[in-house]
Amino acid sequence: MSAKTTALTVLSAALLVPTMLVAPAHAAPSPPADGKGRPPKAKAAPAPPVSMSTVGGSLLGQPGTQVNLLPGAPQLPANLTGRSWIVADAESGEVLAAHNAHWRLPPASTMKMLFADTVLPSLPKDQVHKVTEADMEGVGQGSSLVGVKEDHDYSVHDLWLGVFLRSGNDAVHVLSAMNGGVEKTVKDMQAHAEELQALDTHVVSPDGYDAPEQVSSAYDLTLVARSGLQKQDFREYCGTVSAKFPGLQEAGKPRDYFEIQNTNRLMTGAGGISPYKGIAGVKNGNTTMAGSTFTGAAQQGARKLLVTVMNPDAGGANSVYEETAALFDWGFSAAGKVKPVGELVPPKSEDTSSHGSPAQSHENSSAAGKGAGGGAGTALGVAGGALAVLAGGAFVINRRWPRGRRSQGEDLV
Repeated sequence: MSAKTTALTVLSAALLVPTMLVAPAHAAPSPPADGKGRPPKAKAAPAPPVSMSTVGGSLLGQPGTQVNLLPGAPQLPANLTGRSWIVADAESGEVLAAHNAHWRLPPASTMKMLFADTVLPSLPKDQVHKVTEADMEGVGQGSSLVGVKEDHDYSVHDLWLGVFLRSGNDAVHVLSAMNGGVEKTVKDMQAHAEELQALDTHVVSPDGYDAPEQVSSAYDLTLVARSGLQKQDFREYCGTVSAKFPGLQEAGKPRDYFEIQNTNRLMTGAGGISPYKGIAGVKNGNTTMAGSTFTGAAQQGARKLLVTVMNPDAGGANSVYEETAALFDWGFSAAGKVKPVGELVPPKSEDTSSHGSPAQSHENSSAAGKGAGGGAGTALGVAGGALAVLAGGAFVINRRWPRGRRSQGEDLV
């Protein structure tokens, strides 16, 4: 790869030791009294819908925690506060446990996984594009940015690293312009979500920026991540810890570059979070409406898991990572000791099931608007507990569907 494109950084376990960030101590402000000298009552968290989609199994459509522990299975982590979460086997697609899996909630930048899985195959990574003012229209106020500049040239490869590492909405809008515009890209994403049977998802903006009726679910985000991880470039980008990004471009001078680091704290150890052993992506997000969201993929031994956590009620920037790590720990310990409570369904084009009713689409779902092929190729290249980005995928996940697939409304036992 040339010096003008982005150099991928493969970190050893020693380099992944987190930097402990010490913040100055501040006394928490006293909440205003209610007029009688008492602090106001905390606002109750919203309740999940009583009826949700049953794609993947009827238990997944029920509110609350769903898990079937066999003798010797560990208990789920205590004090989980995510409004919705799921733990699934990345290869078999079996859902080991879930909590409000189909609750339609704002996804924040985890929506960028669907954007990448939809658009990435259509744009050659070495294609170079000069950014125009029109390309940057519609980038929301307060958006996370990687630093794309108008009248500067960027390769598609550069822009995707800006999307995955810095969650750059500016890079998303430029890639959307290259894909025919934001409106077309949103339609493409919605069509792809429906092909994946991610039917809780309603796309309004390609970058996940807060918008009315833009929703997804822990189940859908996990489906999308599993699909994206079938693509080598997707694996490369989401598994990159740090890279060089193009800076100022002045005539007669060498192009400046600056370093960008992945905002996934389970990879980098930023903010006092220890890097998770075996982590291999995928995407985090945070907005006012969505709170914190995260979908991660990790491998330990022969086991590969996917975990999604949406909007923990516990405060703090690290809550979504701490709860994800706790669910990974549980999943690796519980694998083989639980009955699955559902499954990650295949895309419509690969679903050979001849029984059961069709999955519910987002237009007719009873929960609409109420929330705020067996291909080989997923490489989660992990060596010695540290992330390794492997061009060509030396370690392969064979995506397969659970034996004896049942109709979408039945329990998986």
